[in-house]
Amino acid sequence: MKILKLFILLFLFSCGSNNSDNTKDTSTDTFDKDLAKYESIWNSFLAGDTSVINENNFKKDVVVVTAQGNLVGLEAIKGFYMNYLNGFSNIEFTIVDAFGQGSRIVKHWNFKGVHTGDFFGIPATGNTLDLSGTTLVTMENGKIAKEQDFFDMQSLTSQLMTPSKEDVIVDDYTGI
Repeated sequence: MKILKLFILLFLFSCGSNNSDNTKDTSTDTFDKDLAKYESIWNSFLAGDTSVINENNFKKDVVVVTAQGNLVGLEAIKGFYMNYLNGFSNIEFTIVDAFGQGSRIVKHWNFKGVHTGDFFGIPATGNTLDLSGTTLVTMENGKIAKEQDFFDMQSLTSQLMTPSKEDVIVDDYTGI
């Protein structure tokens, strides 16, 4: 009889709900919500709605990691990202792929636009930019806490600074 009771007890414990599965589901739900919110924020911003940079969407001490040093706070990052809105027209921003785990998002993106205004000190050239990159994002309590972009800076400067094909004068040496 003792063996039967022990067997029943073991059986009940082994059939109970697995907390790690519940945690995993909650984590996945949180990640999906964070990703949807993140995409919505940046799609709105790049469509011209700068009001999305606020305490509902970003931590007050949000950090953007740059090669020149970290930018901290809502006004600092708004000023930083305004360079894209002021520097380009006909903006097309696409999130090619995004994935992650927990509070971390990895976003593969593509940015296209016509360089019609000042962009981080580079005067308008009229050139088209087609740039892809990756952003590492940290979310905290449904808010953007940190971002760090990675892209090919040489490609960016080359696309902006190379004269457009209409401006290029090609010497024809084929008759020599």
